[in-house]
Amino acid sequence: MNKRLHIYYSGSVQGVGFRFVAQSAAHPLGVTGWVKNLEDGRVEMVCEGEGAALNKFLDRIKDIFGASIRDAGIEPQNVTGEFEGFDIKFF
Repeated sequence: MNKRLHIYYSGSVQGVGFRFVAQSAAHPLGVTGWVKNLEDGRVEMVCEGEGAALNKFLDRIKDIFGASIRDAGIEPQNVTGEFEGFDIKFF
């Protein structure tokens, strides 16, 4: 079953390759969506994928950046299927 999550990561999450790692980790798992830096220092991400793949994706991010992430505000949303890949958005 597919899921969609809207996530705000806070902590030392900018300037550490977070967006590029997220994009690289998403592709082989079939996770789609986007990630971007926010002006307030957080990283915002919207991701969709099969439940187990999405969990592996988030675990990969946590494994790499767990020490940098202070908080992850995760909000489930309705799946839209609007994404074709996983993109990095710029302000």
